[in-house]
Amino acid sequence: MSRDHEISTDGKYSGINGSADPIFLGDKTRYNPEDLFLSSLSACHMLWYLHLCATHKIIVTSYSDNASGTLVESENGGGRFTEVTLNPKVKIKDATLSAKAMGVYREADKMCFIANSCNCKIKHQPDITAD
Repeated sequence: MSRDHEISTDGKYSGINGSADPIFLGDKTRYNPEDLFLSSLSACHMLWYLHLCATHKIIVTSYSDNASGTLVESENGGGRFTEVTLNPKVKIKDATLSAKAMGVYREADKMCFIANSCNCKIKHQPDITAD
């Protein structure tokens, strides 16, 4: 049976094409739950960071992340993430605010709903530079 599905929520745009990881007979061109888990962590942290930067008058001109994770499979075929690393590349407008921007990054880590709901280690390797 196909593992393909569409992710939707009442009242919101539907159209996220999901499947299982190819190891579990899924379609590699669709998002799998592991992709979505990493994306959720990355997005939640980014949104908190952008909110806190706005509050602290730090202008962010670009933000991208390439989150990665380590999965460990158990003998029964299940498994879990043991570690996730967020690798955001952030550009801010004012170089004199770089130290403050890093402090705000650490503050965002404490606020992230998704990270606070996880039982795996979440590491951070931010790269904050100025335009």
